[in-house]
Amino acid sequence: MTNVINIQRVDAREGNTAVLTELRNKLSPRGDVVSPRGKALTEEVFGEPLSPVEVVQQICSDVQADGTAALLRYTASLDKATLSDDQIRVSEEELADAHAQADPLLLESVRRIRDNIVEFQSAILHQDVKVSTRSGVNLSQRYVPIKRVGVCVPGGAAAYPSTVLMTAVPAQVAGVQEIAVVAPPTQFGAYNIDMLATCYEVGVKEVYRVGGAQAVAALAYGTEHLPAVDKIVGPGNLFVALAKKHVFGTVDIDSFAGPSEVIVIADGTARPDFIASDLLAQAEHSPGSAILITWDHQLLEQVHVELVKQLNELERHELTLDSLEAFGALIVVRDEAQACELTDQFAPEHLHVQTENPQRLMEKIRNSGAAFLGNYTPVALGDYAAGPSHVLPTGGTCSWAAGLSSNSFLRSGSVTEFNADALHDIAEDVLRVAFKEGLTAHARSVSIRCERA
Repeated sequence: MTNVINIQRVDAREGNTAVLTELRNKLSPRGDVVSPRGKALTEEVFGEPLSPVEVVQQICSDVQADGTAALLRYTASLDKATLSDDQIRVSEEELADAHAQADPLLLESVRRIRDNIVEFQSAILHQDVKVSTRSGVNLSQRYVPIKRVGVCVPGGAAAYPSTVLMTAVPAQVAGVQEIAVVAPPTQFGAYNIDMLATCYEVGVKEVYRVGGAQAVAALAYGTEHLPAVDKIVGPGNLFVALAKKHVFGTVDIDSFAGPSEVIVIADGTARPDFIASDLLAQAEHSPGSAILITWDHQLLEQVHVELVKQLNELERHELTLDSLEAFGALIVVRDEAQACELTDQFAPEHLHVQTENPQRLMEKIRNSGAAFLGNYTPVALGDYAAGPSHVLPTGGTCSWAAGLSSNSFLRSGSVTEFNADALHDIAEDVLRVAFKEGLTAHARSVSIRCERA
């Protein structure tokens, strides 16, 4: 039973905002921090205490060079799972069996959630644009779906059928034809009935029993038993994040994401018990950053009381407590203007505004991966069912990065068409700039057409 939570308290009214930077740096996936268990495993597998970045570089290099052999070797040494070539891919029969064994009520929920995602992702999908700026000129921007996508589904400490929904369904809406799911060979990963049943339910038939950096490398470079993809999406641990960063350029990736985070902005109209539950939900990821910003000092004290009360009722009690004390904060500010300023500086993955007029306050904030407004819109709605994807940028990158959506799976390109008269009309401008740059062949490719037209 926990009677005290040593969560960090910050009085930012006088400008003490360094705590936000400190918290963000703690959770940043820089690649220089690893657990004692991770260090021990690294020495066991590689024979020396390599850094996570060095581990990922070695794994990716080996998989690129040796293909399936390296993939199976790392699956055995890192995941402690011995597989043969023909066991890497989950068969359609196994997927169908999992679907048949799954809880029918879960599958009903999966179908409803899929419909929510499809409705939202279809509504925001980019459409081709055609413009005729003048006579004889036709310009267009077209959007073509990426052909083949890889989805990373975690499976270390818990099963994540929601990740399948939040990645594969937006890709399907975009028109992606081939979706390959990779998940570690664990009871929560590629051997999990709920995850496999969800894949089958939404029409994903290509699932592989591989995880970690080796799975990312296989998706990027391809092996004899896992064809390469064009883009890799989905969450994962530090090694997955570093591997995605390593292969970027060979393939596209969604983002270089770290642990999850939330900022709750609240005033005296908010309910302390709701706020506490929201902070605990994020800390439950362990690690996860959970921060309250308020200008109501009494609310802050009430939330602290609720945190202690509710924490004792959680199954992941100890992990959540560790996360709250390491990465959580209760911050008091002067007013809502300062709250918005601090939030934009942190650029959180999740932002939950629980104030009297959340829409008005939201207009003052630019940087968040996903925002949730009002007392009855917990972040968990976005995690599981609302429609936007829960794959979001973290670590302050929300100031320039966007969350995953159906549009993330489209490649755009322009199409230009001029007739002879339109070419004549614009030729003088093209020739002038081309000659200024000394690119006479460029100029000639225009002038030769004007001479002969």
